[in-house]
Amino acid sequence: MILWTTAFLDSPADAWDRTLEHWQAVTATTLSSRRGPDGEFVTLVPRDGDPFLRAQRTRTGGPGVHLDLHVADVRASADAAVRAGAREVAASDHVVLTSPGGMPFCFVTASERHRPGAVAWDAPGGARWTSLLDQYAVDVPAEHWAAERRFWATVTGWEEQPSAPEDELVPLVRPAGQPLRILLQRLDEPTGTVRAHLDLACDDREAETARHVALGARVERVRAQWTVLVDPTGRRYCVTDRDPVTGRPS
Repeated sequence: MILWTTAFLDSPADAWDRTLEHWQAVTATTLSSRRGPDGEFVTLVPRDGDPFLRAQRTRTGGPGVHLDLHVADVRASADAAVRAGAREVAASDHVVLTSPGGMPFCFVTASERHRPGAVAWDAPGGARWTSLLDQYAVDVPAEHWAAERRFWATVTGWEEQPSAPEDELVPLVRPAGQPLRILLQRLDEPTGTVRAHLDLACDDREAETARHVALGARVERVRAQWTVLVDPTGRRYCVTDRDPVTGRPS
């Protein structure tokens, strides 16, 4: 049973400060004290509720994200994930694994319990809207689509939201109180490694996009229900037309 979910912003040293500055502003959070032997871990603390966004300064790789699943029994959960098709990479007080298509994730101990609420924003002239980082989107090349769908439904115990066979977006049904939805997205790419990005829900996409651009993001493309942005370090993410409270399309 998944008790909580946390998204990690993974950043090499040359992108660390810019990552923290951008995402702290995007989410209206404050930074915790640094942790780890070299101060390589930090939590982005929301105004209310428990944290579900953290950052890690990495030694290799570019800017990215990974998912932590909080559970009561880390070892048992990791063993079950391996039986479902995961590969174990490392183990200590937590276990690092990759999904069948190669996406990193971790099992960690449970602690948090209270989901934060949406953040209200005001613009000159009286405009007001809300937004919330609330979704971890798993980007799946076609060759891994069937295996990744089975894997994430099995590992989380969350059912797929009913969808048509041709749908490219398949959300898992988020249990009450969980801070992050998990969305499986089938890419046009026939092959490749599974990766992920973060999504924000908002009730005024134009205003929310303008806010992000003012913070240093750039617009990569605009779709019917979401806008793809790139943060100052090159990390892609989306602003979407969804209710920040329920997570459902608006």
